[in-house]
Amino acid sequence: MDGLKLLALDEEDLAVVSAHVQDAVFKVSGLEYDARRKQFSLSVNRFVWEMADGKRRSFERRRAVLLFKRVGAVRSLGFDRGNGEAVLDLLAVTFKVAGEGPEGTVELVLAGDASIALDVECIEVQLADTGGAWETAFKPRHPEGV
Repeated sequence: MDGLKLLALDEEDLAVVSAHVQDAVFKVSGLEYDARRKQFSLSVNRFVWEMADGKRRSFERRRAVLLFKRVGAVRSLGFDRGNGEAVLDLLAVTFKVAGEGPEGTVELVLAGDASIALDVECIEVQLADTGGAWETAFKPRHPEGV
């Protein structure tokens, strides 16, 4: 599968995007919030789970951009936003509705009890591979049931 492009407009769609960015790694310098345009973007190296079936000896990572629209505020916890070289591991993308919705908070759950919370008017998320694929021998592992 070349050039993955996904759009999420509800919680079900967001779960699909979350599955595709599970175990993506990125530098803090890859975070960008444009308050005027109400957009938050994240440049990641995503693990290509859709090609990781079977007992392969090698796997793949790809450069991708995760774009969140209609973002009113961004909060982070558990890492130093001033350390642009710090590498973070994205575990999941979740959504908690506020009131009756559609507004709420998108949470980027990171390894090490860190997170990024985005207050959004509604779910509007895009994931797109931007090129730059490479082979890796390491497949992320998770405890049973996680």
